[in-house]
Amino acid sequence: MGPLISSEGCLPTTLADLLSNTLVLRQTAPYLPVFSVYALAATSRSLHRVVHQSPEVFRYLDLSTVKSAIIPHGPLDSGGVSWRAERMDESLTEDEFYSGPLRGIFSKLERRRLLYNVHTLVLDGLSVPADLVREIMSEDRFNVRILSIREVKHLNERKLMQVLRYAVRPTRAAGTPRVKGIYFFGPREPVTIEEVSNKTKSSPVISRGVMSSEGAQIGAEWNQKSSDALNTALARTKDKWYQCSGRMVGKRPSLEWAETLQACEGIIHFDAVLCRGPRHDPRRAYVSGSTSNGLPHPTLFLAPVIATVALGPTGCETCNSSPEGPALFGQSPSIEFPLLTPLPLHSSSIRAAQIPHTIDGLKAPPLFVRCEDCLKGRWCERCHRWWDEDCYAGSIIAQRTELQQAEFAEDVQATGVGQVISKHTIKIIGVRRDCFGCGHTCISCKELVLRRCKTCRNEYCIEDDDGSSDTKCDWCNFTSRRTIEMY
Repeated sequence: MGPLISSEGCLPTTLADLLSNTLVLRQTAPYLPVFSVYALAATSRSLHRVVHQSPEVFRYLDLSTVKSAIIPHGPLDSGGVSWRAERMDESLTEDEFYSGPLRGIFSKLERRRLLYNVHTLVLDGLSVPADLVREIMSEDRFNVRILSIREVKHLNERKLMQVLRYAVRPTRAAGTPRVKGIYFFGPREPVTIEEVSNKTKSSPVISRGVMSSEGAQIGAEWNQKSSDALNTALARTKDKWYQCSGRMVGKRPSLEWAETLQACEGIIHFDAVLCRGPRHDPRRAYVSGSTSNGLPHPTLFLAPVIATVALGPTGCETCNSSPEGPALFGQSPSIEFPLLTPLPLHSSSIRAAQIPHTIDGLKAPPLFVRCEDCLKGRWCERCHRWWDEDCYAGSIIAQRTELQQAEFAEDVQATGVGQVISKHTIKIIGVRRDCFGCGHTCISCKELVLRRCKTCRNEYCIEDDDGSSDTKCDWCNFTSRRTIEMY
């Protein structure tokens, strides 16, 4: 970048002059990778002074793209050579070995008095043992406020939960822990275009019939883009937690993680929250209505569980709400909101990590999230429509099984009592697992994807059964599949 002529027309304004402005440097530095920052500092003495003396340069530090932080794939002891080309100490533990690259980077930053300036630290995909997380949270040389450790390697989760519970103990020192937000449960963002392309090359596509063709893949990609655009328009935000995104956490967290989040409430926030369904509330141990003895119907009380399903801003399909009510940003407590992705670049506060960015600039939409146990039998995994406990329990028809509904319709037609109820009127709400590929679906989705074969009269899914048509299943479409080779 060449010199810029100032408004006075006397002295040129250089890049070092621009970056000397704290506001300009704070807005620019998070967009630069670490190697670009050091390359910039090597160009001149003035830029070297700006990079190494300003506290704004490394306020947001992403080490997931640094090659020296990545452990090369290979045996643990490759000829007894450690990270500094020395003989490996026999007393070196496994956690110390895997945390070696990051410890070396932290030592360099500490010697240059830059480590304390890091407020947002991203370690996604790297080797991060639990002992290293303990050091980041407890040692005074660190000043990290938001820590991202998504999809990290060599991390003992049970040991990490012990570290977190110890950090939030009632007898902790005042002002500790400094870490206020941790990204752990969600998936990491793609790092670079090269990494995505290498991943695509290393994993060949397995042929699955006509759906593996180039035209089908392009069509599926455009359908996904159209679905994302529709969800963004309906929720007025691109944040997945506020959309009808379905499952947000790949691996279902354990009950110990839910207890850990409950212990950290109000102290450390995560990219997931606890489910607030009525079955997790001891005050809602009974549902409305009574038995023949006049006693209330007991319901099963559930221990704290992490909410893994994003249900969208509209709430229940019938009442557009829920018994526990939605979480409203700015009104509800901060413990009811997850940390959103991507991480905030210019701020390390919890509010900046939780606030949803709407496309129209108006107030944030309501947040409905639950665990799968609180949605069993009442959430369609295809269109993400759902019904809450009150609306589902208030419908006697929905509590019947498919066989009971058919028998009820036959009784009505035989006795002539009341008006004949059609099948579509009988089964209005609730879901069933008619297709293992689609999951639990409602009656509307079943009519869209399920067909009955005209030859064998069996039901099949037109989306998951490769080779099927609108009238025949894949087995009946290809008669050659009926041939069994005996020899």
